[in-house]
Amino acid sequence: MTRPNTRVSAVTLSSPDTRALAVFYERLLGWTRVDDSGAWIRIRPPSGGAGLSFHHEDHYVRPVWPSEPGEPPMMMHLDIAVDDLDAGVAWAQEAGATVAEHQPQPGVRVMLDPDGHPFCLFRAGPRSEFDQVDWNGVSGP
Repeated sequence: MTRPNTRVSAVTLSSPDTRALAVFYERLLGWTRVDDSGAWIRIRPPSGGAGLSFHHEDHYVRPVWPSEPGEPPMMMHLDIAVDDLDAGVAWAQEAGATVAEHQPQPGVRVMLDPDGHPFCLFRAGPRSEFDQVDWNGVSGP
């Protein structure tokens, strides 16, 4: 069988308040809301590509970071490159994030969004090894 064309469209985060979480990530990342049905919201970067979706969950339970036996673990996290780690942390806190108590490595800051989803901020150069888009959303070579 031939593999069909595929691409990751978005990462979806469950939330008890999709609008509030979408507003947080819109502000944090500078992304634009492209779909909003209340219980399902999508945001995308201005340059296009994969985005974030937010799904309403009535029975949402905050993940625990780091994981502990019997507690809901983090199921995934976002790695977010910043050009200045201290400024990135301050911006995330102003947007509504908190710095996680446990910080497992230097050069990375584990943050928690308003619903408790962990995400990592790390300092990257003008282009990271995984990113072909520069800081202004312009595709690289």
